[in-house]
Amino acid sequence: MSASSDTQRDFVSSELGTKEYWDQAYDREIKSFNDVGDVGEIWFGEDSQERVLDWLEDCEAVTNEDPVIDLGCGNGVMLLEMAKRGYSSLTGVDYSEGAIKLARSIAEKEQVTHIDYQIANLIAEDCTERYTCLTRRYKLVIDKGTYDAVSLIPGDELKTRQAYLKTVRQIMDRGGLFVITSCNWTKEQLLKFWETDFQLYKVIPTPTFQFGGQKGSTVTSLVFTLKS
Repeated sequence: MSASSDTQRDFVSSELGTKEYWDQAYDREIKSFNDVGDVGEIWFGEDSQERVLDWLEDCEAVTNEDPVIDLGCGNGVMLLEMAKRGYSSLTGVDYSEGAIKLARSIAEKEQVTHIDYQIANLIAEDCTERYTCLTRRYKLVIDKGTYDAVSLIPGDELKTRQAYLKTVRQIMDRGGLFVITSCNWTKEQLLKFWETDFQLYKVIPTPTFQFGGQKGSTVTSLVFTLKS
């Protein structure tokens, strides 16, 4: 099964796939940050973020100087941590104006000035022409829950997911890496959907559980490269 045909999913569309939901969520998080300095939620938790960053530190395919983009960056905490680890060419995009406002505020408080946060709709048909940050190519493309959110958009979710795949393909540098973390899709489902244009490079180990003799994982982290 390829991206041109549907992949079975065991979840349904929800408000988590709507811009209105995220705009309201980030309005609340901006208020909390302004009131008490709370940076908000780290998607999938800090442990999940750290696993990806620790893996990248040992990965020779990406250097600290290579261009990096975080798709659906939210509060930008992932990129802030990367900046602290020495990465120097960092871009974060999100379609929620509130998310970008919060990310910029947190970065300013942390006195990190070299992260470029931009508003962009990653599934718009002309997004790689409309938004300056999507007209260039990146050696490292990071997705920590954004494909999950795209998959929850009400309506023709397959068409939406295909539009997202197209965006990722167009902004990736040849020889670059696409790191995706999901809690909605299994490894097998991710491989089936992305296999038209991408090939598996590495599986980042995540905690597993065992129930009824079956072993599983609540989070999947995969690394893809573009097919030649």
